[in-house]
Amino acid sequence: MSKIQSLRGMSDLLPEQSAIWQYLEDKILTVLQSYGYREIRFPILENTELFKRSIGEVTDIVEKEMYTFADRNDESVTLRPEGTAGCVRASEQNGLLYNQIQRLWYRGPMFRYERPQKGRLRQFHQFGAEVFGLQGPDIDAELITMTARLWRDLGISEHLTLQLNSLGTAACRATYREALVVYLSAYKEQLDADSQRRLDTNPLRILDSKSPQTQDILADAPKLDEFLDEESQAHFAQLCGLLDAAGVAYEINHKLVRGLDYYGKTVFEWVTDALGAQGTVCAGGRYDGLVEQLGGKPTPAVGFGLGEERLALLLDAVGAVPDSVGRHLDAYLVAVGDVSTAALLMSEDLRSKCPKLRLQNHCGGGSFKNQLKKADRSGADIALILGEDEAQAGRLTIKYLRQSKDQVTVSLDEAVALLNKA
Repeated sequence: MSKIQSLRGMSDLLPEQSAIWQYLEDKILTVLQSYGYREIRFPILENTELFKRSIGEVTDIVEKEMYTFADRNDESVTLRPEGTAGCVRASEQNGLLYNQIQRLWYRGPMFRYERPQKGRLRQFHQFGAEVFGLQGPDIDAELITMTARLWRDLGISEHLTLQLNSLGTAACRATYREALVVYLSAYKEQLDADSQRRLDTNPLRILDSKSPQTQDILADAPKLDEFLDEESQAHFAQLCGLLDAAGVAYEINHKLVRGLDYYGKTVFEWVTDALGAQGTVCAGGRYDGLVEQLGGKPTPAVGFGLGEERLALLLDAVGAVPDSVGRHLDAYLVAVGDVSTAALLMSEDLRSKCPKLRLQNHCGGGSFKNQLKKADRSGADIALILGEDEAQAGRLTIKYLRQSKDQVTVSLDEAVALLNKA
């Protein structure tokens, strides 16, 4: 009988890798909470219409990449391809938005049917942060400086570049779209196949085409910033001023449009050249019209999503994972002789009295020598040795596995003091 394998593009996360993810997630959570953001959780399965109305029916995500199927009631449902739409739906449905300010974060799996590549899987994982009820550039700046702080805390700032742009209002984009289509129509036969199709459906997406020939054609195309209204220009100028004051460096990329239709005004991406072609690790922007588009009251909103797979790859690629990550034990209790009951009770006592202690109790018997080998292979700093004599006296022998220190036999209280100090 053949073995059952995982689905293509849906990978397992093994213990060695999960240690890096836990480190990364702890850093992200610490930063989010330090800015006063609160967690929200919502389903991975939603009504398909949610994503068609929010992302846009003529985007690649909706046209090609969504996992959509009919349930037993013959209703069309979709595994979420991104988090913002679900967060808006959940917040509006549960009365969190009208006349309120919310700073929210979430995390979890997302699903897109793409060709799997390094850092791009069909099931991938994101952290997202969304802010509702604030329309000024100061909250845009807060979100961006928050991500900049995260990169500093992770030790990867020098490997990331912030790209920034303004898409203006819907009216600005409509006027620009007309000018862009007029210009590109004269070169339609020279555009790549995807861009030819997008010329009639979503021409702004042509701006980030990967085709060198299409990019050459775009060199003389109208620029979006030339079509921005005064309010959008002022918003963007104030944002840039705030980032300058905060010391957050950026590059203005007039071709940055993002792949989701709901964005307007501020859009940004943090990119790296350390991961090859899949260089975007965090992206977001403002989406002031989305809440109303999904049936709520007009509500200004801005947010971002960051990919855990790509961030974990980046940490590894640039050597930013601390040596301590992956070491899952502090101590390994070696039981010698007929002391299994005493070992169980003592290990439980130690966990109660040393709340942060990561202690593994040896199970399965074996010689003293073999148990010490297992203690060493476990990666623990010390071995706690409990023999029959120690068990009767309520004592432990501490053997240092990573330091040149003599082993010592101590009382349980002394052991607790040493372990809490370590």
